Amino acid sequence: MDFPYIMPNKFHFIVIMKIRLIYSKTTLEFNNETSLLDHLEKNNIHHEYQCRSGYCGSCRVKIKKGKVSYKDTPLAFIQPDEILLCCCHVESDIEIDL
Repeated sequence: MDFPYIMPNKFHFIVIMKIRLIYSKTTLEFNNETSLLDHLEKNNIHHEYQCRSGYCGSCRVKIKKGKVSYKDTPLAFIQPDEILLCCCHVESDIEIDL
């Protein structure tokens, strides 16, 4: 199956994307209904965090491929090749250093 793909839901369409974790050699499906950090935790993949709102930067990781956005600009300073797992919105299949 090609990613991202669209899955019909009763009320709307859910877009499913592929999250590739480079270091752990794991690939997950993700639908943006929770934060990326929450989704990783539900899959027993744990990463450092503190605020869960983009303030502290503890959850920052490098993104190697793909695109994310933020509803509100995070206050934590991040480089162009970094994302905050707690508050980013995944817009395409991504690869991250995790």
